[in-house]
Amino acid sequence: MAELKITQAAPTGMITLRGDLSDQGLQELCTGLTGTGFPDRLGAETGDDTGLFWMSPDELLLLLPQDRVAEALRRIAEALEGQHHLAADVSGARALFTVEGAWVRELLAKLTPADLHPASLGTGQIRRSHLGQVAAAFWLPREGVARIICFRSVADYMRELLEVSSRAGPVGHF
Repeated sequence: MAELKITQAAPTGMITLRGDLSDQGLQELCTGLTGTGFPDRLGAETGDDTGLFWMSPDELLLLLPQDRVAEALRRIAEALEGQHHLAADVSGARALFTVEGAWVRELLAKLTPADLHPASLGTGQIRRSHLGQVAAAFWLPREGVARIICFRSVADYMRELLEVSSRAGPVGHF
């Protein structure tokens, strides 16, 4: 049985942005900050160390190197001045994990009620759900790789959950 590799990323910059996602200026601002495309509904657009994620009809998550967060927040405030919006640095409140291996989709399927069939969760899509007992968002940037965001306060639980669940091996579902 092939092993899964589970790693927790170093602190990563994350900005929650709420606003009118149909606004062209907001879209251009976000793609300029991340260097990615703008996500469709349930979309996950990623670069090497950046990402732009659809979280709800009025919410995006920007993933950036930690040292770019302050400048990104300044640019957001300047560009969206006078518009109804909220931009918050949530970097310190979130943890990011990467799971790599041939049966990563099965590992997630053991832990979440979300439909992980490839027709329901393709690469380039994000889901907000639960893994075990905690809220999490996850996406597959490519088959065999999953990225998971959870609250930093439950990061130890998440790491242990992923490790213990991986020890049992795949169940042969996908």
